[in-house]
Amino acid sequence: MPFYSNVMSEKKELAIVALSSSESQPGNYVLILEELEQQRRIPIIIGMPEAQSIAIAMEQMQPIRPLTHDLLKSTIEALGGVLKEVLIHDLVEGVFHARLMLQKHDGAILEIDARSSDAIALAVRCGVPVYSYQHVIEAAGILADTLGGHQMGGSYAKFTLAELEDLLKKVIEKEDYESASKIRDYIERRKEDG
Repeated sequence: MPFYSNVMSEKKELAIVALSSSESQPGNYVLILEELEQQRRIPIIIGMPEAQSIAIAMEQMQPIRPLTHDLLKSTIEALGGVLKEVLIHDLVEGVFHARLMLQKHDGAILEIDARSSDAIALAVRCGVPVYSYQHVIEAAGILADTLGGHQMGGSYAKFTLAELEDLLKKVIEKEDYESASKIRDYIERRKEDG
């Protein structure tokens, strides 16, 4: 039985809402994830190579040669597997621990230990959701309204599909392609879920 099924009721989806230079740790970057219902934001400090890999995938850029995360995605697919989701399952001494939830060609689920930054870089490439448990979100999360300047004015879950489509047009007009990419991905997931 997969690890995550034991506490699935506590599992919450996270969205990437920002990626920027870290002011507290020069030379590193901060990746901000947001829990969609309570709007708690989780900052994760990551290195420059991981930030670059995530940004390239979010912008849907195609490097001339595959990056490490592209190679891993291709390898999983060549072996008949599918990345189903990423789960940030623990926070130990300030370090996030993640698992890749892979489905083998025979339907069996494999849980692969991963650094959260690598797991998220792969999730963005594969178009799969990132989840965490409520206790991790509460331990690491900051309420979005306490940060000021909340992008998009709230969780995407609050918007209707028509409002999301309108919001997408507005952010494209402002040439905010990072936000446009996130909104487009959320619209696609919402349409798939029915």
